[in-house]
Amino acid sequence: QEQLRESGGGLVQAGGSLRLSCAASGRTFGDAKMDWWRQAPGKEREFVASINRVENKYYSDSVKGRFTIFRTYSKNGGVELQMNSLKPEDTAIYYCTSVGYWGQGTQVTVSS
Repeated sequence: QEQLRESGGGLVQAGGSLRLSCAASGRTFGDAKMDWWRQAPGKEREFVASINRVENKYYSDSVKGRFTIFRTYSKNGGVELQMNSLKPEDTAIYYCTSVGYWGQGTQVTVSS
C-alpha cells in the first residue's frame, strides 16, 4: 500500500525548533515534487513548502527564512522540514503530499 508517513511533531516553546520527516513506502516517490502543507484549528489547509524534481524550493511568505525543506534519499524517497524560530501561529497539523498522496499528518504545537 502506497503511503506517506509524517513524524517529528511535538510541543515546543516559541523560538524553538523541530524537524519533521516524511517517509514514503509502498512505492518509489523518487525525485517527485513533494510538499508540506499545514492545517490549524478552524482554518483551511495551507501550503508551507515544496521541493521539485530539480531541487528548487518554494516557501509560503509566513515561513520563508525560518523553515527549510530537504529531500531525503531513502529507499522510497521522502522529505524533511527543518523549522526554526517557531511561533505560536505555526501550531497546526503538518502534512506531506506527493503525486496525489497525503500522509496522516503530525501535530506541531508551539507554546507562547
